[in-house]
Amino acid sequence: MINKPLSFLCILFCLPFIGGAQEAGNYKTAFKKQDNEVSFETTTAKVKIDFCSDGVFRVRSTWNGQFESNENLMVIKYNWPAVQATAEEKKDHFLLSTSQLDIKITKAPFLISVFDKKGRLLSAETGARSGMAKKGDTVGVVKAMQGDEHFFGFGERMDFLDRRHKKVRLDVGRGKGLPHAIGAYNILEANYSPVPFFMSTRGYGIFMHNSFATNWDMGATRKDQYSFEAVDGEMDYYFFYGPDFPTLLNHYTQLTGKSPMLPDFALGLHVGTYAGGTWGHEDETSGEYVVALAKRYREMGIPADLLWIDSTWRLFGENGGKGATSFEWRETFTNPKSMFDSLYAMDYKMVGLHVRPRFDNAKKLNLLDQAREKGYTYPEDGKPGEFVNFFDEKATDWWWKNGVMRVASMGAKFLKTDEGSAFGALANESDKVGPTGKEAERLHNLFPLAYAKAPFEKFQQLNKMRGLNQTREGYAGIQRYPYLFAGDWPSEWQYFAPVIKAGLNIGLSGIGSWAHCMGGFEHIADPELFIRWVQFGMFSPIAMVFGMDHPGYKEPWNYGNDALRNFKNYDVLRYRMIPYLYTEMYEQHTTGKPLMRALVLDNQDDENTYEIADQYMLGKQLLVCPVTTKGAVTRSVYLPKGNWYNYWTGEKHSGEQYVHVVAPLDTIPLFVKGGGIIPMQPQMAYSGEKPVDVITLAIYPDKKSVYSLYEDDGSSLAYQQGAYAQTKITADLQANQFNLAIAKPVGKFNPTKHTYLAKIYWHGSKPNVVQENGKKLQEATAVLDGKQAGWYYDAQTRLLWIASQHSNSDNIDLTVK
Repeated sequence: MINKPLSFLCILFCLPFIGGAQEAGNYKTAFKKQDNEVSFETTTAKVKIDFCSDGVFRVRSTWNGQFESNENLMVIKYNWPAVQATAEEKKDHFLLSTSQLDIKITKAPFLISVFDKKGRLLSAETGARSGMAKKGDTVGVVKAMQGDEHFFGFGERMDFLDRRHKKVRLDVGRGKGLPHAIGAYNILEANYSPVPFFMSTRGYGIFMHNSFATNWDMGATRKDQYSFEAVDGEMDYYFFYGPDFPTLLNHYTQLTGKSPMLPDFALGLHVGTYAGGTWGHEDETSGEYVVALAKRYREMGIPADLLWIDSTWRLFGENGGKGATSFEWRETFTNPKSMFDSLYAMDYKMVGLHVRPRFDNAKKLNLLDQAREKGYTYPEDGKPGEFVNFFDEKATDWWWKNGVMRVASMGAKFLKTDEGSAFGALANESDKVGPTGKEAERLHNLFPLAYAKAPFEKFQQLNKMRGLNQTREGYAGIQRYPYLFAGDWPSEWQYFAPVIKAGLNIGLSGIGSWAHCMGGFEHIADPELFIRWVQFGMFSPIAMVFGMDHPGYKEPWNYGNDALRNFKNYDVLRYRMIPYLYTEMYEQHTTGKPLMRALVLDNQDDENTYEIADQYMLGKQLLVCPVTTKGAVTRSVYLPKGNWYNYWTGEKHSGEQYVHVVAPLDTIPLFVKGGGIIPMQPQMAYSGEKPVDVITLAIYPDKKSVYSLYEDDGSSLAYQQGAYAQTKITADLQANQFNLAIAKPVGKFNPTKHTYLAKIYWHGSKPNVVQENGKKLQEATAVLDGKQAGWYYDAQTRLLWIASQHSNSDNIDLTVK
């Protein structure tokens, strides 16, 4: 197939950027292969193809004879091992081959087509004179779109999941204007964290390696073609072969970086506060409010581990106002050091502060003047500007030493780096646009990366533990400096489901550590909306509660008794699930597969999943189905292939069908995949409150399944050198018996000692005998807590409880007959 002409793909077609453009034209000369690089010269351009692996290659084209230098904010890996690729010149084409791909490049016109080793067409450039072209500053490419092809990714989009037949512009920012109903909160324009990367159901992915704004027409103009273009810069993209989506995400995150492991307590609750006074109420803020808030969470038994103070902790300066950071405490915070000390005395693990990227002067500090004098702000119109120049290491160091360390020395341990989109664009609380010109335009999408990178790395070094940074804006590579949150969406039902969609799309774009404001950010929420949004929030990668509704701030006790009970119950459940979430975070770190997974990620051949944007997998075992309709007490759920257990009732369902389930106000529909094993810890008031002496294994038998429990010290970087342990757990349901094997941990880390309590959803009759390592266990008369070995069968709930006698220092084999 690969030797057949592709004339049927060379359709006369001109997108707006190609009309009157310089195409790559025809092959001219200089075909050469050296190491992993294959180069060509066409009648108008130079083209290079660089192999990164057998399934990944980079395509670059330049019309000025010079290729740009490699950058290090989006892509962190350029040096790849030697790839066993061949390059042959034929009469009318070139054929480049690896063990996974065949790349056919026609000479006239110069067009690149990619096939798998079975000869199946994956991707093909198309055009009358070439696929790649340059018009003015704009560079782009046109490709053929297959009839069964669907596209996923593109960053934190709130509008669509499948982008087939749609257009999108990717440029960090958000919709602007008023009224809020259609302006700043236009979900079609929201662009907090765009990522110029997509995955196709044909089995490939493409990453446009260009920091300028990009435009993507995924078959909206013509149903048989798609295109992508950058408004300036080099024609530079990476091609990835899967063929499955998880492999594509692994490839992409090998290139742009894996999500690091966060501290284990970062899976606990994050609480944000305006300290008693939001915009217009700044004089009501105080450190006392923050301490009282933290104390109330503890007194009410609501687990929480991280807390940050938003904008109003600092004086708004004389130059940038609300849109800048003076690093000078508001006078109402009489003793910040004492505030931090009090919070840590209550076992809060990290306390942070909100900042913005502009320097400003206040009453005592004149950091803006000093930074300008030293040349540490980014220039604006040829004069010293206001933005910290995070692209300059010396400027970043000065910002850290003279700004951040003023608060870090008192106890701040992380930052919320807000307004990264304001570099070269309109800011929220300002009519300023910051730096302008081509260089600023090139750096606009990179600024959020440099801005988040600085405090993440510097606090990691200062705190002598894993880094953590909260940020609203990002671009390709932001997953290295987690975490990202969804932005300032109002507390209205119309924004609830789009925020869920944002989390799915960002996960399909390689960014896994993601959060949102439970109940929404602006306005007082409908209590029912708050309840439903909290249920979703507690089953999100990062659980975060924060709002600017004065004086409620989304604090759960301000939304009624039902809301408070709901919040506490789901928060407690989340803390119990931290061993499961932590294990899944490790998979995210090693593979790029996000914690929150759109159903299409593991089911790309099931078209039922292509537009399901209100369900998702949390890790590999748990299907989460938020209720997003006001007043609803039921909802329909799609179950992908396999068997599924209702988490609340234990009812078993077969997959590849829709089911309708009851969902009263206090219940979010949850399902566990058949064969699922979910490790859980004892109830905690906060992370590390007490030893994890018993790990409960919730088991949903379905033939044979294997799970690997991940453990490390929870805070240091030693895991990067292999200091972790994994415990292999195997469940095997046979016709006449059930076996559960729990192996001793394997690895360089020595976990704390704990026994196991198996909670098995049992669909057979009452067991006759239960054995541990060949010896009978005593039958108990009540549900076990794991403190004493034995077994108990609850006929009403159909739950079989087995408490092991042995600990994780031994291999454990449990047999049920």
